[in-house]
Amino acid sequence: SFNSLNHDMTLPEFKFIWYMEYSHRMWGRAVGLAYILPAAYFWRRGWLSRPLKGRVLALCGLVCFQGLLGWYMVKSGLEEKPDSYDIPRVSQYRLAAHLGSALVLYSASLWTGLSLLLPRHKLPETKQLLRLRQFAHGTTALIFLTALSGAFVAGLDAGLVYNSFPKMGERWIPEDLLAFSPVLRNIFENPTTVQFDHRILGIASITAVTALYLFSRKIPLPQRTRMAVTSLLAVACLQ
Repeated sequence: SFNSLNHDMTLPEFKFIWYMEYSHRMWGRAVGLAYILPAAYFWRRGWLSRPLKGRVLALCGLVCFQGLLGWYMVKSGLEEKPDSYDIPRVSQYRLAAHLGSALVLYSASLWTGLSLLLPRHKLPETKQLLRLRQFAHGTTALIFLTALSGAFVAGLDAGLVYNSFPKMGERWIPEDLLAFSPVLRNIFENPTTVQFDHRILGIASITAVTALYLFSRKIPLPQRTRMAVTSLLAVACLQ
């Protein structure tokens, strides 16, 4: 890897990137202990209900799976590829899987914690409320997909291909959008297509969040829910 990439790196620069990786691994292990040790203690004391035991086991399993995915991802960047002229990099597929697993773990942890700390609001199941809930679930899926597409951008260094917005270079739709064959390969392996998809998904996400906010203003909602929707819009705009 050193011969084909970063061969002019100095020792202090190498130490910086090494400590970044080392800190990430240590932090991941600390997170694992922060899950497993309290879970074992609470389990032994009998403080967990049966449904919560299943959820805690799933979360602890997901933590271990996340670490395994991280190792599997890094391994892909260290494999020798004598027939390839590409620079050494981790697989964009494994990077997306690692990020996706982390997002699921974080969301499930937050959901579990909030469901225990905050009582659930009992609202009348009106047609508007049902529609808002479905819209919120759809927006969540869209944001998740946008984040995963970001992992493909990072894995392929696709952000370096075009750095103008809203156009890509001089065109709205770049010429090499479907340069790979078969066509489906472009979505996951063509840097131009990956960046284009990420832009479209990002615009779609901010549009969906804004629409969700505007729709929520028409429905009588508890203060906590209204604050959550407003915070979502603020964070989406910041992002």
